[in-house]
Amino acid sequence: MIPKLFEIGPVPVYSYGLMLGISFIVASWLLSREFKRKKMDENAAINITFIALVGGVVGSKLLYVVEEWSSISSMPASRIFSADGLFSPAGLTWYGGFILATVIIYFYARSKRIPFLRVCDATAPSLAIGYGIARIGCHLSGDGDYGFPVSEFMSWVPWGTDYSKGTLPPSVAFRGTDIAQKFGGVVPDNTLCHPTPMYELVFAIIIFWLLWRKRASFKADGKLFGLYLILSGIARLLVEFIRLNPKIIAGLSEAQVISIPLILLGFYLYYKAPTEKAELKHSKKT
Repeated sequence: MIPKLFEIGPVPVYSYGLMLGISFIVASWLLSREFKRKKMDENAAINITFIALVGGVVGSKLLYVVEEWSSISSMPASRIFSADGLFSPAGLTWYGGFILATVIIYFYARSKRIPFLRVCDATAPSLAIGYGIARIGCHLSGDGDYGFPVSEFMSWVPWGTDYSKGTLPPSVAFRGTDIAQKFGGVVPDNTLCHPTPMYELVFAIIIFWLLWRKRASFKADGKLFGLYLILSGIARLLVEFIRLNPKIIAGLSEAQVISIPLILLGFYLYYKAPTEKAELKHSKKT
């Protein structure tokens, strides 16, 4: 693991921050291409990228604060508002950023009189590949997003990963859990674990490929975004089963609970969108 890649003078360059930046650059480029293809205002694509960046980071932090409020609120006031508290670069929860950014983009699209679902379709491939690139940063930083020890689940896999040099090594990540008890109370830092961020990268590449192939053939607004919600939601739902996250209801983690309604919304958008034949028939009538 390489949490800090290098330094430019006194400024450290962290792997997660770098990959997050690259993800937004790639997503912005793809979004501009889609706006141009759809004959939409490319300046709006730049604004939407900026909204996604700010709204994504703020929303991710807000959901993290809600999740960890009991521990954050117990900190001294001076620490809460320090680099170790609310302004820490760590503690970003994807779905919080996704939801807040989507809400803000909805109101932006309305103010510009741009069909919101058309914007969503244009962003779908960017969201898929951008998420995957950002997960490379999670893997390199070893920030605790990795999965169970391979010895506890699917011990036959040959790609178990050593996260001992990450920002959150296994001895800390699994502290106080049932898994730690199986290791005598402390999971050794060199324990090989499932590289779940890399699993999500593979899912993201596949999803991006499917969306990119279908983007021109889906004519109805919302259909491509619906497919994105279905595929990305299922991917996150599955990966969470081998990650150590608190279970909040019916044995499901918070991310899984959020994934389910998003998958259902995806199915609704996918099947609600009229087919190309139906649109052609409607256009002939009018």
